[in-house]
Amino acid sequence: MRIETLPGCRLLIGRYPAFDYDASGGGGAGSGQTGGGALEFTAESLNVPPLNGASTRFLGLPLPPGLEIAITAQKLAGTWQPETGLVNLEFQARFRFRIGMGTLDLYRAPDLRIACTLTTGTGAGQRHRAEGQALDQRGEGVLVGLATVPLSGDAWLDRFLGLPDEALAVLHCRIHRTA
Repeated sequence: MRIETLPGCRLLIGRYPAFDYDASGGGGAGSGQTGGGALEFTAESLNVPPLNGASTRFLGLPLPPGLEIAITAQKLAGTWQPETGLVNLEFQARFRFRIGMGTLDLYRAPDLRIACTLTTGTGAGQRHRAEGQALDQRGEGVLVGLATVPLSGDAWLDRFLGLPDEALAVLHCRIHRTA
């Protein structure tokens, strides 16, 4: 099995407007039964493109140079039903916010540890709501996930983001069998 991330994704955190995110080129390998059921992607194979000026727009503008949010996936596993296209995947990741010049860090926040269920169903919380879309015949669909973002431990970042608060991910993806 393989998951591929596609353009047309969005991320929202707290009170901020959506970040439009092109996650093209991301994905990873996994295993699953031909008829559906359990599905698991290996954390080591998962590649999630960073949010930066090349991949992300905020209020219609690219993120400023030097600002980057790296995403390190730690778990992506759950269930899928090929006959209906329904998917539910537990997702755990570390989000690392950094401002830098090349390899020089001007500011690096502690990792935000995020856990949520990515689903083709509904993601709804106090602040955000989105509808997923079942996988079609090509395996393309939309997964949505709502997470509570805990305090980071960095007073500036916690105030800036208004943590703790909720975040919403809208992920356009393709899940398919590999040869």
